[in-house]
Amino acid sequence: MSEAKKHPAPVTNPETVPFWEAAKTGKLMIKRCTTCGEAHYFPRSICPFCFSDKTEWEESSGEATIYTYSLMRKSPTGPYAIGYVTLKEGPSLQTNFVDCDLTGLKIGQKVKVVFKPTDGAPLPFFTTT
Repeated sequence: MSEAKKHPAPVTNPETVPFWEAAKTGKLMIKRCTTCGEAHYFPRSICPFCFSDKTEWEESSGEATIYTYSLMRKSPTGPYAIGYVTLKEGPSLQTNFVDCDLTGLKIGQKVKVVFKPTDGAPLPFFTTT
């Protein structure tokens, strides 16, 4: 019987508490700047586009498209895939792909967020739809 993969607990700080609290309820949060209107990920209080401190939390749909990926076939823990996805709301983020046929991944493919448990807050990953 194989054991479920154990993911490391995320390191949190006061600025990211709302992100990790939402993750516990299965919600992926992003930040949106109210000055320039751009959404960004990883959520931080300063907009990376215009450097405004006027940002608000926003729930992402969790829907994304694969921008690029790499499949690692030879690993002591077995094959895995990492890559970048572009959220429906605009931001791109680096992620791992889980719970899917890794050999079937394609650039442009639709994926959705899934959360995997840790000893702390759950971590967001993506799987095929």
